[in-house]
Amino acid sequence: MEGDCRIPVACFRPRVLVLHALFWGLVSLRVFGAALLSEERTSAASKPSTAPCWMLEEFVVTVECSQCNDFMTKSWSACGQTGYVEKVNCTKSNKDDYMSCRSTVMEEHLFWKFEAVMLSLTVVFALVVVARQRSLDRLASEKVRRQIESI
Repeated sequence: MEGDCRIPVACFRPRVLVLHALFWGLVSLRVFGAALLSEERTSAASKPSTAPCWMLEEFVVTVECSQCNDFMTKSWSACGQTGYVEKVNCTKSNKDDYMSCRSTVMEEHLFWKFEAVMLSLTVVFALVVVARQRSLDRLASEKVRRQIESI
């Protein structure tokens, strides 16, 4: 009969406690670090002098979303995010600017790549389940055989 304690005694060993503290410390550091980085990004992005016109006013898309070439990717910051850019005209300032966009072709390609990975993982894990079930069935039949032989 088991005791009323639901936590095994092995969890209270110093090495396990130190490992848990280290793990949760790293997790906390990662979460707080990400929060601090996002605050820095929002404060840097909120400066009105460096913000592009399409963030501050209404705009009209003049050239639809198209893929950036190598030169554009290296020289334009808008191409760096998604690899696609569209030309917009801000209505108040009548200024042409470029903004990053997401291409439907790219999205469809990523979707089918995701589907292929999920299908592959399904097949792999189905094979693992079948192999494990066969192994367990073999162990069970061996145990029954040994019990019958001992009679």
